[in-house]
Amino acid sequence: MKATFRTLFYLRKNRPNSNGLVSIMARITVNGQITQFNTKLEVNPDIWDTKLGKVKGRNADATNLNRLLDNLRTKMDKIYNKLMDTKGYALPETIKNILFGIDPERKTLLQYFTLHNEQYKLKVGKTTSQITYSRYELTKERVEEFIKKEYKLSDILLPEIDFLFVEKFYLSLRNDHDCSNNTAMKFIQRFRSVFTFSINLGAEVKINPFANFKFHNEKVHRQVLTQEEIDTIYRKEFLTERLSQIRDVFIFMCYTGLSYIDVARLTEDSVKTAFDGHQWIMIQRQKTSVPSNIRLLDIPLEIIERYKGQQTKGQLFPVCSNQKMNEYLKEIAIICGINKPMTCHIARHTFGTTVTLANGVPIETVSKMLGHTDIKTTQIYAKIVDQKLSSDMDSLAETYRSRKYANK
Repeated sequence: MKATFRTLFYLRKNRPNSNGLVSIMARITVNGQITQFNTKLEVNPDIWDTKLGKVKGRNADATNLNRLLDNLRTKMDKIYNKLMDTKGYALPETIKNILFGIDPERKTLLQYFTLHNEQYKLKVGKTTSQITYSRYELTKERVEEFIKKEYKLSDILLPEIDFLFVEKFYLSLRNDHDCSNNTAMKFIQRFRSVFTFSINLGAEVKINPFANFKFHNEKVHRQVLTQEEIDTIYRKEFLTERLSQIRDVFIFMCYTGLSYIDVARLTEDSVKTAFDGHQWIMIQRQKTSVPSNIRLLDIPLEIIERYKGQQTKGQLFPVCSNQKMNEYLKEIAIICGINKPMTCHIARHTFGTTVTLANGVPIETVSKMLGHTDIKTTQIYAKIVDQKLSSDMDSLAETYRSRKYANK
């Protein structure tokens, strides 16, 4: 059966430029499959012949535009005929890519991304986590969206990626996806890893587009709860069972330093009696696969007892989705009069500061309980404790200053 191949030029009338001209678009159709692209040519819509798909008139401008359109149509015809002769079929997307200089025999950025992510997926559960893999998948998705929006292409060759591409992608993450600087930097770092992976597989590039890109992280003030705020939340009587359950899980996280994903994975088998006769949580962290052993204090033991044997699948607690839990925590914060961004992660920070370091637990011990692979990560919490100590001393100084003036 003979393939039906058609090319058509038309105007994008709904998006005129400031000069009143509109873009001339091209559409390629093969057996009902369609792709389209901007020819980068512009024309006054009043002199466009919709039926013939060309410019009316014989003046120099009209003649030049029609010549460029004829050349473009001829190129598309030649690409189609060559594909039919060599492969026996032609896809509209392939015709467009070849027209834009993307050789179908050479791997493109998104093809390398797919290869990288497929290889990375094999490491899940061994040297990496499902969460990190999903972040690479999201990075691929963001890059694909960016290429379509910025370059009107479905893919791009690696040699076409330059510093400006990376810079624009960073700005797209900040503006289009409302990413903070540090989150956008994580996306760029993952993008760079895939780019390096591509080069290691033999991809030829002219320049390193990341060489002059400035990687920088902004200092983030990590919020933690005070002991008074922890106690307020734990003692609060809630009207609904759901809020009480969310409160219990959150307080358990404050006293164990476990992340949301690790708490969600806890089973009754995760609680073990150690050599010292005390109850401990003994697990491997989902994120890093590093062993994490946490001694259970009285309050988390009370919470465990409260839910013991109640879950159908052997889980320790009734845990909803992370997103839902964070929504409920915001509600709990309002009810308890706490003006802080209550999330699952603030519980982990609270354990690393208020519960442990501020009470004299050595940083090496805290690092081990948190399952950190590098003690430098734990030192972030130590800085928060220093800030708290400084704030406490400010309050103490103000107290004595007030006494001094009161005695005069």
